[in-house]
Parts: sequence; C-alpha cells; structure tokens
Amino acid sequence: MRLTTIIPENGRTPLAAVAVHVDRFVGLHAFLTFFGVKELPENPAAPLEQFLPVLMPRLSEFTRKLSDWPEHEIVFQQRGGRSFRMRGLLPPIVRPSTFRDFYAFEQHVRTARSRRGLDMIRAWYDLPVFYFSNPNSLIPDNGSVTPPADLQELDYELELGVVIGKRGRDIPIARAWEYVAGFIIVNDFSARDLQRAEIEIGLGPAKGKDFATAVGPMLVTRDEVSERINGEKISLEMRARVNGRELSKGNSSALHHSFPRMIAQASRDADLFPGDLIGSGTVGSGCILELGPENTGGWLKPGDTVELEIEKLGVLRTRVVPRSG
Repeated sequence: MRLTTIIPENGRTPLAAVAVHVDRFVGLHAFLTFFGVKELPENPAAPLEQFLPVLMPRLSEFTRKLSDWPEHEIVFQQRGGRSFRMRGLLPPIVRPSTFRDFYAFEQHVRTARSRRGLDMIRAWYDLPVFYFSNPNSLIPDNGSVTPPADLQELDYELELGVVIGKRGRDIPIARAWEYVAGFIIVNDFSARDLQRAEIEIGLGPAKGKDFATAVGPMLVTRDEVSERINGEKISLEMRARVNGRELSKGNSSALHHSFPRMIAQASRDADLFPGDLIGSGTVGSGCILELGPENTGGWLKPGDTVELEIEKLGVLRTRVVPRSG
C-alpha cells in the first residue's frame, strides 16, 4: 500500500488516504470501513499515524485487496464511497511526535570526517547514534525549500526512512521489523556552514538541520518491500539528481548499523509511537559535502531541483527557491 496525507480536490481538510490509482485516492477511514474494520478513529479526518496500529497486523491483506480494487470499487461506489484527486500533497505523517536521524552509513561518516581532517572514531562501530531533528519542519514531495538566511552552503542528503507503526519500548533487535509500518524517502537538507560552526562548539548538528526536511512521496508499507529484507538488512538502490544530473548512487544494504539495531537503540528506555520517523543518515556519496562542491557545480542555489530516488519508493522532488523580500 501507498499511504499519504492529501488535501482532496474539493476540500481544505487534510485527509489520511490510500492510493487506489496513479492519481486517485480514497480516504483511509472510508477504505477500512468498507472492508469491515471496526476499531477506527472516530474522526474520519484523523491523522495517518492513528490508523497505523489497526493496519499493522493486516498490511499484506489490504495490499492484496488493493490489487483487486477495480472490482471492489464498483461496490464501494454503490455504497456511496468515492475517490479523490488531490489538490495538495502533505508529508505522509504531517507531524510525527519524534524524528530521530541516525548516522549509520560508514562511507558517509568516514568521508565527512576526513574532510574535516578527522579519523574515524572506533566507538562509532559499536553504537548507533542519532540526533533529534525538527518534526515541525517537514515538507512534502514537490515542495520547496528556502536557503537559510545569511548562509551559503545548502546541501541535500539522500536517506532512507522508516515510520514506526505501533507503540514499543526496549524493542529487541530480533523483533524490530514488526514495529515498522513502512518506508519513506528522506532529504535531510543541511546548512553546512552553520553545521560546521555548531560541531566545532561540541553540540549539534541542530540549527544547521532544523529548517527543512523533505519526506515522501508516500509511505510504502513494509509488505511491499519484504522481498528486499534479509535478516537485518534491506537492499534498495538509492540515487540523487540535481537538475537532472545524477550525483549520488548507493544502496541501503551498505548500512553498518541496521534499522533493527537503530530501532532497538531508539527504544532503549524510551517509548516509540505510531508515526515516529527514523532516518538512516546519509548513504555514501549522498550529499555535496562528500562529493565536493567543486565536483557538483557548487552548493544548492535558488532555481535548482533536487530529486531523490529510492527503488520501490519512488522519487522525492524539491525545488530550491529564493527568500522572499
């Protein structure tokens, strides 16, 4: 299934929805009610994360039902159901309760540190580490980002994200995949000049990261990519393009710290909730910092279009626009 939050073509209220055709959606509340699901949020316009615990035990079942949607749709419409085109697209999880971004690809860590004249830290190999990013600054597919004021080094970061589907605490590595509702593309935009100053102080990154993170285009449920999961590993090709030119290429299988280990660490003595977002960190070669601005045409600037593509998840597009005024 492909799940997201839309503004319907004739409405203004955000609606958690499931894609039933390339360009048509059905409200998730109406979709699940049609198939006899009883324990649903009372509000049909409830945010997507409130539906995830209901969906989690039956992901494969509902994906199969979607494959037969042309037949189901006839009955759905006879019962007064309708599908929508979207007037606007929002992040699938509009405002997750937390957004933890890890630092889990060795090539990225090694290259980024070497550009600062630093060797690898041995402890990195033993401990998956993350920082808390800003869950209130997510932007959707085909959204726009403005370079932060008075800063010149705007960068993209190609990441794979998971969305937690049910509440958990002290989750064992062996059971961690059971808590994943699905996958999403993450573009962790970074102001490298500010980030560099923050790190030198010894706390951060923080302000160099919190102005915008693009996520989308949709939440693809775990069952849709299950054949790419082998034990702790997931294997998906990852690419980034700026103005149509491919700059980055990698694979999620290169993660040193697997998602099950990230989830176990994130949930250690802390509750994870449905809708919580966990980012992998940047894949090797997945940003201008690693590649060198001298090799990419410089840092991102107004007028650029960034496309992040991950196999089976689609393409996440973001435009860089000038600051107003």
